[in-house]
Amino acid sequence: MRLLEPELLIDLNGLAELTGIDETAGGLRLGALTRHAELSRSPLVARLAPLLARAAPHIAHAAIRNRGTLGGSLGHADPAAELPACAVALDALLHIQGPKGTRRIAARDFFTGVFSTALIPGEIIVAIEVPKPAPGTLPLFAELARRQGDYAIAGIAGTARLEAGLLREARLVFFGIGDRPVEAPQAAAALVGRQPEKVDAAVAALARDLDPTADLNASAAMKRQLAGVLLGRALGGLMVQAA
Repeated sequence: MRLLEPELLIDLNGLAELTGIDETAGGLRLGALTRHAELSRSPLVARLAPLLARAAPHIAHAAIRNRGTLGGSLGHADPAAELPACAVALDALLHIQGPKGTRRIAARDFFTGVFSTALIPGEIIVAIEVPKPAPGTLPLFAELARRQGDYAIAGIAGTARLEAGLLREARLVFFGIGDRPVEAPQAAAALVGRQPEKVDAAVAALARDLDPTADLNASAAMKRQLAGVLLGRALGGLMVQAA
């Protein structure tokens, strides 16, 4: 995209420490070099982080999914990309390493603006840790793009827990709406105790959660409208999963 003019490019593919998808006592550990295509086909990801498996096929095209990496997408921090929103929705923890040692950053604190993160010069993402989901937790995902593989005009990534046909917990994160993944806590709270198809209160609450940024694809008003539509679609998909 000609946003950078690097003087030096370093190939990380030979670093085995950045690879692997492993189950841990607390959930799932994904190496930063995990390819998008691996997210789609890994049984561990499907079981322990199904939101990633659901989102991965929407990323670009097959050639890019075979080469692009989880760590690369998070580090690039495009606000219209799927994986940063998924990381926030899953309460992921990023493992960072640099000359001064290692540290961990919660995904919700990692993204600071358009193409901007909490990384400091010399640091790289080495792994992503996703906590084990509570029983009954299901993924929520929907996006609108002009064509399959294009960046989303707007999208939603999240999780929800159903119990006896009612939503008991929800976490909603929108992408393509602001300068980073945007959480919608008031809309999520409005869903609790309701049937998934009862979305009116949650859609109304989005007006308090979201302050969309207009871009070349859509006005702020259109993005606000799309957010409500996509919330309804994502919850409709939840019913299909629960059936």
